[in-house]
Amino acid sequence: MVEKLEIGVVGGSIGGLFAAALLTQSGHRVTVLERSRHGLARRGAGLVAQQELLTLLQRVGRADASRVGVVAEERITLDRAGGILSRDPTPQMQLSWDYLYEVLRDLIPADAYRLDHAVRAVRSTDVSAEVELNSGERRFFDLVVGADGLRSVTRRAVVPDDRGNRYVGYVTWRGLIPEQALTGRAAGTLLGRFAFFTAPGAHMLGYLVPGAGGELAPGERRYNWVWYRPLSAADLAGLMDGIGRPVGSLSLAPGELPEALREQLRADARAELPPEFAEAVEAEPQPFLQAIVDYVPSAMARHRVALLGDAAVVVRPHTAMGAAKAAGDALALAALLDRLPVPEALDRYQAQRLPVGRSIAQYGQRLGDSLPLARALR
Repeated sequence: MVEKLEIGVVGGSIGGLFAAALLTQSGHRVTVLERSRHGLARRGAGLVAQQELLTLLQRVGRADASRVGVVAEERITLDRAGGILSRDPTPQMQLSWDYLYEVLRDLIPADAYRLDHAVRAVRSTDVSAEVELNSGERRFFDLVVGADGLRSVTRRAVVPDDRGNRYVGYVTWRGLIPEQALTGRAAGTLLGRFAFFTAPGAHMLGYLVPGAGGELAPGERRYNWVWYRPLSAADLAGLMDGIGRPVGSLSLAPGELPEALREQLRADARAELPPEFAEAVEAEPQPFLQAIVDYVPSAMARHRVALLGDAAVVVRPHTAMGAAKAAGDALALAALLDRLPVPEALDRYQAQRLPVGRSIAQYGQRLGDSLPLARALR
């Protein structure tokens, strides 16, 4: 019988919770180390219901959560005036990120999810792994799972010569608004559909997701919009510096954008987007931003450390497969640790999952190259 392990999971977002829920279920003693002080509510928006995610929810006994979604009955593409250029009658279900976050967090013992535990460094030998917190405290585990996203500090323990993320020249602005904020023509066009708009220097999409508590009734759901825009590396750095974010920052959380820049975003939406999408942007008081990067490492595991999700391989959101890939990583890692000693399990894990991540990343790059985004900077 394979021994039960002391496992540290660096990062308490959705990927870290995937791993923590499965490993806890298997009887391992899991501690999640999350750097945020107040939790991660409203840090995500919508998720497409991919098979790996559905499988994971079934494995942890919460298959019911996979049915808490909103179905878009068709996909439409809008022109600049808001007319419908094309229709595709293919239904698709969208889930709520924050509802799934709460579902998964409830599967972890309260004292095993540690907020305000920012990790400074991870080190490992063949027999154990050490986590050093920003506070100076050091903790030792049989295994550390790095699920700390695209700004991962765990990567250095796996790929010491890591060169980091490569910014690709565009960002996403995102919003998550009550569906009732959309009125008239905007509501009639957007609600119940997966809508797109593409033009030089812009790619926009939006769809309904459940309410924060999983509400599905009309009037209680939310509309999730995603607006891709080109932004040079220099302008991105200038934006972050002007707001007071650390050098190299790649994201803004809700509430971090100053009002003057928020007003500029509204004005740009009115000038560049179909009126329906402009109304959605107008309705979001706290838009958030994510820079789009590529990252594929040479390894996903070393000694007693494994990488998972965006910490391992970053895939562009065009694929709608980021959460599914993280779920697939977690399923593979947990299954291997159930039957193999740690060294062999991590060797098999890397052999199985690194090619999968690389393939999805390449697919996302092809999708990105087909859009008029980064080209607008040239």
